[in-house]
Amino acid sequence: MNMRQLSLLAMAVFGFSACSQQAPGSIAGGPAELANMGEVYFKGYGCVKCHAIGGEGGTYAPDLTMVGFRKSSPWLDRWLKNPHAWRDKTVMPNFHLPDNVRHAMVAYLSEQKGQAWGKNRPWNAPAFMKDPLARGHEIFDMAGCDTCHGKGGQGGYPNNNVVGGLIPSLTMVAEGYTRNELLRKIEFGVVSTPADPSKPAPLLRMPPWGQVLDKSEIGAVASYVLSLDKNAAKQSQSDF
Repeated sequence: MNMRQLSLLAMAVFGFSACSQQAPGSIAGGPAELANMGEVYFKGYGCVKCHAIGGEGGTYAPDLTMVGFRKSSPWLDRWLKNPHAWRDKTVMPNFHLPDNVRHAMVAYLSEQKGQAWGKNRPWNAPAFMKDPLARGHEIFDMAGCDTCHGKGGQGGYPNNNVVGGLIPSLTMVAEGYTRNELLRKIEFGVVSTPADPSKPAPLLRMPPWGQVLDKSEIGAVASYVLSLDKNAAKQSQSDF
């Protein structure tokens, strides 16, 4: 057992016993300590049974290795507070997390921006490097594009204060955008336009993927998205 594992074990022992003594949302130390406790809680509550980070954990639910890049801290906090309030069809249970536990988990998840994979990103395996479409599909799923746009880009996921209340499907992108236009949108991101400017801004937006993906990765994603067939039968939808 290395020093980090020993540290996390010690925090688990002392951290859980201290929860009832702390005011909601409080935790000793700074941001690093808060994120470390979040990792303890993430594992202690069994999140790893469904979610993976850096290749470790379950595969039933979305991979969270890049969740801190694609989702904001306010969204993560809202989701963890009550997943069903955001997406009523989700199978993720409401753990009714105490405020201090939820805040620590948000701090931990917000740090996850792909570094847990190191240089071994799953879509760089030799089999994917030979097939741009398959590579793009793998990036789309593993980077978490499907957690907003749905499996196969079918859409249907909620966002607050946007027209229709849903993130649009990507199955007609080829009819509305050139490849260069799509590449720019992926690289630089898209800010969601509020349906009602007087209400809180949408919590979900497409982040500037150029900050974490290189040109070849963005190109592979664009190739996959442009290949989506609006007439194809809908693929199975994730319930998360």
